[in-house]
Amino acid sequence: MAEKYDFIIVGGGAAGCVLARRLIDTGNASVLMLEAGSSDWHPLIRVPAGFTKLTGTTHTWGYETVPQTGLNGKAVWYPQGRVLGGGTSINAQVYTRGNRWDYDNWEAHGCEGWSYDEVLPYFIKSEDNNRYVNEFHGQGGPLQVSDVIPHKLTSAFVRAAQQAGMPFNPDFNGAEQEGIGYYQVTNRDGRRSSASACYLPPILKNPNFKLRTRAHVERIEVKGGRAVAVHVGGKRIEAGREVLLTAGAIGSPRVLLHSGIGPADHLKSVGVDVVVDHPQVGENLHDHMDVFVVSECSGDYSCDRYKLWYMSAAAGAQFMMFGTGILASNICDGGGFWYTDEDVPAPDIQFHFLPGSGLEHGLDPIRNGVTLNSCVTRPRSRGTVRLSSNDPKQAPLIDPNYWGDYHDVKTSMDGFKLARRIMEQSAFKEFVSGEAHPGAQAKTDDDIQEYAYRHAKTDYHPVGSCKMGADDDPTAVVNPRLQIKRIEGLRVCDSSIMPFINSSNTNAPTTMIAEKAADMIRDDYLL
Repeated sequence: MAEKYDFIIVGGGAAGCVLARRLIDTGNASVLMLEAGSSDWHPLIRVPAGFTKLTGTTHTWGYETVPQTGLNGKAVWYPQGRVLGGGTSINAQVYTRGNRWDYDNWEAHGCEGWSYDEVLPYFIKSEDNNRYVNEFHGQGGPLQVSDVIPHKLTSAFVRAAQQAGMPFNPDFNGAEQEGIGYYQVTNRDGRRSSASACYLPPILKNPNFKLRTRAHVERIEVKGGRAVAVHVGGKRIEAGREVLLTAGAIGSPRVLLHSGIGPADHLKSVGVDVVVDHPQVGENLHDHMDVFVVSECSGDYSCDRYKLWYMSAAAGAQFMMFGTGILASNICDGGGFWYTDEDVPAPDIQFHFLPGSGLEHGLDPIRNGVTLNSCVTRPRSRGTVRLSSNDPKQAPLIDPNYWGDYHDVKTSMDGFKLARRIMEQSAFKEFVSGEAHPGAQAKTDDDIQEYAYRHAKTDYHPVGSCKMGADDDPTAVVNPRLQIKRIEGLRVCDSSIMPFINSSNTNAPTTMIAEKAADMIRDDYLL
């Protein structure tokens, strides 16, 4: 007999883990979750600072973008999690949700039910916050959200930003987003709080739940206009109710395209049989891109001191014995949101401060330094995900089209100048001797752009490639109930459905999307 489950979840990242937990909790469904990567057993995954060693190829897909026209042909290293927990097992754990305006704008563009007031309960439901219990935050949810113990250089950054005219904000996820402060993070007691660690343990031994890692899905089978099975490792597994696609903004369109669901001309060009001509699959890809300033410290103040073998050994011993010290930090404990344009509805720049250097690819190393990243929160540039061949094991063609719209270039330049202004404030005087990268010689916008062409990087926030919209929206792939248009029994429930990127990190919103999707599925099947 064919293997069969009520629901098959394709992708074991944040969204997949949320859906699995919530559907199994109903007691009325059988669920199979398929993850292409390995289990999340690696010791560094549990260590908050371990993310600095996890963006190579061991726990990611090893992607890079196609050469970016807007970056003078630069191909950008593009880590995407390939491990149980997905990005939540390898990210820097910053917990931000975006701006109220983001979600109200989704609803204004036809995404009924996705306004801020309607999604806020799902943020609250997912959360176990160790500081707040109020109208914006929850306790008792699976996702452990905690305060940081800030590095002294991060505290200097928070003071410096206030000196530069940006007010202190104690809670970026509360009543107001704008301002500078300390990020809350998804870790607790010196351990990473990944989606797999937070959502899955209560259901791992449930007989209705099956988890398979190293399970690379080749395609979804559609028959009579309905998704009926998935093919993985040459094996066919039937879905009695739905296939739930949670492979992320690169993986979800990739699976759809290999299933013959996408732009007909493109599918034919790579030798994939067309099942449903869906021109918008893989369109609308967008991402946050960083342009950063690196400053050199006047002493051994930053986390760079732990590059020395004996300091690294001491930090490891402290963490193993007490669960404290630099390894218990996410190394990205401060930042904030501010404006380059007073006429925009919400902050258009986000900062991430790192009390260390050397995490950026291709820079000449310095002995001891700090990094301030700046990114455009709502980029206008749009790109694509396309197949390179009809072989499901081949990497797709990823084109975020960075700086394809001049608005993004201008806003990036202005945001970078704000970052420089912060680093020049007196709060850093006792710690920072000067700017190392790009350096004082980079004075004009052209100079800064040349630097960005070489060193700008992804913020690891791809979204939008299976866009959500109203039933009559010709640019949308899924409707507001996340169902793929023109195909029954198939939903996309991850960051790829965002019509517009949220104005912050995307981990928390992806969790929210899956929480809301789980409620929709329960309602549809009276679970």
